[in-house]
Amino acid sequence: MEHQIPKGTFDILPYGTEELWRLSDLWQTVEEAIRRIATDYNYREIRTPMFESTALFDRGVGETSDIVTKEMFTFQDRGGRSMTLRPEGTSSVMRAFIEHRLFNLGPVHKFFYIGPMFRYERPQSGRYRQHHQFGVEAIGSPHPEQDAEVIELLCQFYTRLGIKNLVVHINTVGDVESRLHFKAALLDYLKPHLPELSTDSQTRFEKNPLRILDSKDPKDREIVKNAPSILNYLTSAARTHFESVCSSLQALNIAFAIDDKIVRGLDYYNKTVFEVITTDLGAQGTIGAGGRFDGLLKTFGGPDLPAVGFATGLERVLQVLIARQISLTKSPRPLVYFIPMGEEAQKECFVLATLCRHAGIATDIRFETKKIQTAILDAVKTGAHYCVILGANELKDNTVLLKNLQTRDQQVIQKDHLLTKLKELTHV
Repeated sequence: MEHQIPKGTFDILPYGTEELWRLSDLWQTVEEAIRRIATDYNYREIRTPMFESTALFDRGVGETSDIVTKEMFTFQDRGGRSMTLRPEGTSSVMRAFIEHRLFNLGPVHKFFYIGPMFRYERPQSGRYRQHHQFGVEAIGSPHPEQDAEVIELLCQFYTRLGIKNLVVHINTVGDVESRLHFKAALLDYLKPHLPELSTDSQTRFEKNPLRILDSKDPKDREIVKNAPSILNYLTSAARTHFESVCSSLQALNIAFAIDDKIVRGLDYYNKTVFEVITTDLGAQGTIGAGGRFDGLLKTFGGPDLPAVGFATGLERVLQVLIARQISLTKSPRPLVYFIPMGEEAQKECFVLATLCRHAGIATDIRFETKKIQTAILDAVKTGAHYCVILGANELKDNTVLLKNLQTRDQQVIQKDHLLTKLKELTHV
């Protein structure tokens, strides 16, 4: 084949794929669940461009992060400006919030987004160069209960879909003063191990040593096992905030474990950071994560407002659902499928099908029919519940033949009564 899909991307198809998680029906079901839960928690949808100025992500995500240094899809537009396909959603939401001065429209703002993100990384199961995220951002509330609400919303989203065995791993990266003292202690601990660290971690030692705690390198992970804990360097205010988040989670009966090695891969986090873990894939794995990023708006030139949010990859969610054989409601199929026999019947069926659609009845039509049994089989394949057959005899008698495709029962009804009959069947 001359043209093939780029590496690390995939098509979402209505049918014809053995990889069930790539069926558009299931994507629509998950997206509908997102919109329902967002409404229940009063989060409003925000949509931002798929590419932005590269400087936005350099400043927001952090110049030392893996995303900025290794994974961004960056290009020059025809005006010579550096643009980047968005690797995450938060920076774009912050930019839109400031640019449209939404901070003047109330004290607290709650947004959610669904959309593709782009990272140049090695494709593997659940990780793609174009992937999709559901995320939320709550701006304006400094209260620990807001952190707990965001975490609970994410857990409830998974629970409503049927994903079980969830545990929240939570940590705090404290405030500026906490991190200053912790950083000094961490550097003292890591310095003797510097030659043993991975190349990436050696670079981070100078620029952002906290990120070494987030390293996936096996040797790095072994070294940081005995590293100092940030929990021992928290200011009174940072400790109080973290303890309040934990007590709120306890009040909501959310299982959590404190993990002082979580720092997350984005430089803008402070105070609460968390990951949601499930064993529903047979091995422990993170399916969603987030945290608090007070001060991020200010770095973009906006007001100094607190904020907290999360993101979860939809590919990962769908693959968990498929692996656990969790049944998802498919999108509704056509109620009725019209099968005309002959040119005159075709014209009549087209009018009837259009009237059905205008009445809110999901309808499909076959414009050319040579064999009635082949047409009925096609109707079954669409998932239709009924078919309407119109031939010469029906045209003469001003009737139609209505056939139930599940039971194979059929009845002759007056053409003028068809719409009323189909409306009745939609409520059966």
